[in-house]
Amino acid sequence: MIPSAAINIEQRQEAQQQWEKMAEFKEYMSAVNPPMPKIEVRDFPAEMHEQGNTRIIPLDLSDMIKTQYEATTPNLLANYLKINTLDTLKTDAKVTSQMFYVIRGKGKTQTEYGTIHWKAGDLFTLPCVNDALHTATEDTAIYWVHDAPLLNYLGVAPANARFEPVLYTKERLNAELNKVRQEGVGRNRTGILLAHPNFPFTMTLTHTLWSLYNVLPAGIVQKPHRHNSVALDYCVSAGPNTYTMIGKEIDENGEIISPIKAMWKAGCVFVTPPGWWHSHHNDSTEDAVVLPIQDAGLIMNMQILDFNFVG
Repeated sequence: MIPSAAINIEQRQEAQQQWEKMAEFKEYMSAVNPPMPKIEVRDFPAEMHEQGNTRIIPLDLSDMIKTQYEATTPNLLANYLKINTLDTLKTDAKVTSQMFYVIRGKGKTQTEYGTIHWKAGDLFTLPCVNDALHTATEDTAIYWVHDAPLLNYLGVAPANARFEPVLYTKERLNAELNKVRQEGVGRNRTGILLAHPNFPFTMTLTHTLWSLYNVLPAGIVQKPHRHNSVALDYCVSAGPNTYTMIGKEIDENGEIISPIKAMWKAGCVFVTPPGWWHSHHNDSTEDAVVLPIQDAGLIMNMQILDFNFVG
């Protein structure tokens, strides 16, 4: 019979050998900028949430970014919630931050914090909650973005809430937007950042999420800009021939080289990759409104957002 002490020594040696086998080494210059999965321009049409049963519709690009879990960007997952009249839909993602924008409809959301009553055009945020029950009193669609992919990547679960729920009503959103438009007559860019008092340094929607309620007036072109966060751009409203031009580089005149054209259509979402230049164009006679959601709260806290404008 082999003494237990000898068995323990043998087990430790096998474990040590296994740990040593796992060590890998890469030559610095060939690996300092690894070939990460490419994030591309993608769009998710409004038709996805216009018909069908009550359900969660993930805007899943895990095939593109090579994750083993649903994700739209490395840190965020966007979804459409379709809730038929008088139906209730539960969301229970393990997250630290979540944003809900009511595309259409009316209803309420119940959590351990209480009940939020909402209507089309309202936006609200929730921290980590056990679950949220969304009940519609009329046909409803909601745009839902949260940071579960970030937690999945880290292999962690939320420990405590970093903030309390906030409701940004349609009336307040439009009133604040109109106020800055009046104050900034003639400005090329007019929008309002949605902020929370818990995050005075980043001035963001939550500690991970950044959001802008932005108007693109009729006939206006907003020159190219770029940033190191991925943008999930939701179109609130737009006339015909309103779009974003997106490309990796600009020329000496500040024009985007070989751009991809992403059309603005109310109720749809498109992805703008990190670090890509993009310009917004409204060739219609109607003002347009876009609601970008980014992981810029996280990126800004790391002080690497690097927001740049042409000119």
